[in-house]
Amino acid sequence: MLKKKIRPLLSVLLLTWLTPEVLSQDVLDTYIREGLSNNLILKQKKGNLEKGLTALKEARSLFLPTSWFETQYTIANGGRSIDIPVGDLMNPVYKTLNQLTGSNGFPQIGNVSEQFFPDNFYDVRIKTTMPIINPDLKINRQIKQQETELALNDIDMYKRELVKEIKTAYYNYLMADKAVTIYENALEVVTQNLKVNKTLLANGKGLYAYVSRAESEVRSVEAQLQTAKNERRNAQAYFNFLLNKPFTDSVHIQQYEMSISLLQNMMADDSVSVIKREELKALNIAQGITTGVLKMNRSFRTPRLNTFFDLGAQGFDFKVNNNSFFYLAGLQLQIPLFSGKRNLYKIEKAEIELKNLAVNTEHTQKQLNLAAFVSRNNVMNSYNTYLASAKQQEAAQQYFKLIDRGYKEGINSFIEMLDARNQLTNSQLQVNINTYKLLSALADYERQTASYSINQ
Repeated sequence: MLKKKIRPLLSVLLLTWLTPEVLSQDVLDTYIREGLSNNLILKQKKGNLEKGLTALKEARSLFLPTSWFETQYTIANGGRSIDIPVGDLMNPVYKTLNQLTGSNGFPQIGNVSEQFFPDNFYDVRIKTTMPIINPDLKINRQIKQQETELALNDIDMYKRELVKEIKTAYYNYLMADKAVTIYENALEVVTQNLKVNKTLLANGKGLYAYVSRAESEVRSVEAQLQTAKNERRNAQAYFNFLLNKPFTDSVHIQQYEMSISLLQNMMADDSVSVIKREELKALNIAQGITTGVLKMNRSFRTPRLNTFFDLGAQGFDFKVNNNSFFYLAGLQLQIPLFSGKRNLYKIEKAEIELKNLAVNTEHTQKQLNLAAFVSRNNVMNSYNTYLASAKQQEAAQQYFKLIDRGYKEGINSFIEMLDARNQLTNSQLQVNINTYKLLSALADYERQTASYSINQ
């Protein structure tokens, strides 16, 4: 039912009052692309994404062998030692041999004391290790992949908000620029009235009070015009700020052909859907990360098996020979036995976190649905407000023409003419404000339903 009401209203809306410069989607889309390319915060978030991609590469590299060069040289003296009774064992034998041979060919030797610490000893090797069974590595890689997706989703979330801000800022600039035009036109009218009253006073047909009132009106409109110009400068500065451009850069307003397809597509469906919102995707990714952490904590009972291989050389006094070279290879098995239930507590914490995320996801989805529902209602309210102001402007325009003609013919008073002029100016300003309020409301609805394609 709502769909049938909205389509004709939007068609009338776009075909009757949206000016070409407001509907310049080519210009606005160009500005949006420029903002998505140059915005400083977006650049910072892209840097975080690159950091996440690097972390993912690091996680993948953990499956590969790790090799490094290692060398050691030691000088030692003192400490524990071992006594080897070589003299006590061999001297009786040598004494007997000397007696049998009648010579001293076998001298007496002393006992030996050898220290445990190697003195003047070098050890050079290339060490290599590689995991064979380690479930943490696979789960960690999956978590890093999801963290990268989360960083990318964060960029998309900011892009969508930035698109809304750029559109709203652009509409605010157009509104301020239109207000300047309205006040300039009003200034021409009151200036002309001042000249007319001065001429009448000089010819003895006017009143000094009318001249004084006309001068007051000119000063008032001039002040309002300066305020409008200042608001336009501020709107221009903020718009350029979003685009990361100098604040005083000009904002282009280009004419183009009118089209109703954009808003029709936006409001074509009666239902309000927020399934595309990045906030929900972020929560789903967070659940996936927490699930991975839970799997990692539960895998503590799985044994870890690694292999190692050392290739090197060692010896004393820097001597290198065939006996110096060696290789050493083997397996390392680690089986957990007891950790004071710390692993069980980690599992319990991860399970609680998953439950909290599920509740948070449900609550967030309801909040987003409410925001989209309110935003849609704001669009319709803005549209109705515009229609009312448009009719007021039409009536004020006709009233001003009648009063202005009557004033020139001497039928209506100067006060009536000023009142009619004020009504016309105010009605024009209201139409201008309500026009861009409607466009801003549409931009907000587009944001709430994530209907704008941010990856164009």
